[in-house]
Amino acid sequence: MPATRAAAPAIKVLPEPAELPAPLPEPGVDELRLETVLGALSDPLRLMIVRKLLLESEDFDHSCGWFGFDRPKSSLTHHFKALREAGVTRQRQYGLERRSHVRIDDLNARFPGLLDLVAAWTPQA
Repeated sequence: MPATRAAAPAIKVLPEPAELPAPLPEPGVDELRLETVLGALSDPLRLMIVRKLLLESEDFDHSCGWFGFDRPKSSLTHHFKALREAGVTRQRQYGLERRSHVRIDDLNARFPGLLDLVAAWTPQA
């Protein structure tokens, strides 16, 4: 009997609110490179950040405090910057706070199925 594959969890796509601040610098869709995106996702914490944004988002974008990670702010800032510079997430500045969301449409256009794999990934305990 062939093995059955469980369906990937549903990715939440929330509508973009009106009048958002401009995004911080990021690569354009045509500049997204698979090796760069996979490099950013190779870190388990960054993979967890993206998975949480895909499956648990309550709002369009989230600050690093929403994730509940017990890590120094400087460490989290580094991880969020790596995801943005790779083109995985988009960040916007709201006063002193930066908020992130996954570039779902851009990544699906360039690398179909990649985000489904991220959503289906199960973190090790």
